[in-house]
Amino acid sequence: MPVVRHGEGPVTWKRLRIYIGESDHYKGKPLYLYLLEQFRKLGVRGATVFRGIAGYGSHSVLHLPHILRLSEDMPIVIEVIDEEENIKKALEVVREAVKEGLVTIEDVQVCFYAHREVCKEREEKEKR
Repeated sequence: MPVVRHGEGPVTWKRLRIYIGESDHYKGKPLYLYLLEQFRKLGVRGATVFRGIAGYGSHSVLHLPHILRLSEDMPIVIEVIDEEENIKKALEVVREAVKEGLVTIEDVQVCFYAHREVCKEREEKEKR
């Protein structure tokens, strides 16, 4: 798995953003969870789910948390950053599962991407 170390970047990758509702489901699961599981199976580097505190979409219905209970359909954004090949694979899953929402892809400049093991290896090499 390629890493981008400090001083080596930036490199251009893609960011896939999927805007859906918290109440959206697919194949008996919350849609955001289904997508995360599928992305992981595809080998996508990582994905993060954000829950919005308020929002509205194509129907212009304002979704706000209520004092006595939280709204049951708060906005959800799933963000994936990876190389273009993996984003294309993820997009195929999104096209199948997402029936309503907004999907965007943008170029991003990745300045650093690594996990703990890579950082440990680098530290050990620098000690030698």
